[in-house]
Amino acid sequence: MRIEGNLAKWNDDRGFGFIAPTQSGPEVFVHVSAFPKDGQRPTVGERLTFEIEIEKDGKMRAKNLLCPGRTILRTPRQREKQSLLGRIVSFAVVVALAVYGYGKYTHRFTAQENVAAPQEAVAIHSNEKAMPSVFQCDGRTYCSQMTSCAEATFFLKNCPNVQMDGNHDGVPCEQQWCNQ
Repeated sequence: MRIEGNLAKWNDDRGFGFIAPTQSGPEVFVHVSAFPKDGQRPTVGERLTFEIEIEKDGKMRAKNLLCPGRTILRTPRQREKQSLLGRIVSFAVVVALAVYGYGKYTHRFTAQENVAAPQEAVAIHSNEKAMPSVFQCDGRTYCSQMTSCAEATFFLKNCPNVQMDGNHDGVPCEQQWCNQ
């Protein structure tokens, strides 16, 4: 059962005092350890609510003390803990984003290498020289978009979805550029 009272006496040097209950009765001993850990020192006359604990010797002692009149102030230590926690969380978020971005970045280049590797293998295994790298795949797929037999040959061997070898003999654009 909670009891209300006021701090009647307080010895700050020794860390204890006595509470006078509002509804008469003997003063109750209170130790500094029963007060909330809010960084504020007890003051005489302060309104308090508490529970009573009977010690082995039969004396009453206040426990579970609340100070309803106090404004809650954060101690510098509490602010330091909060800012440290904020820093840790922020750092974790940055690290997670960096790991995610690095994974996407390496996946993109791995995918490009996997696409390029079979095309290089075809050039190596065929007994022909690889075409010079003057050309590059840019989405063109038809003979009418080419400007030379060399370009059409490069596109046929290195670029996806081209439609330049109608008879599938490996020679592109036979009627326009690579007529033999």
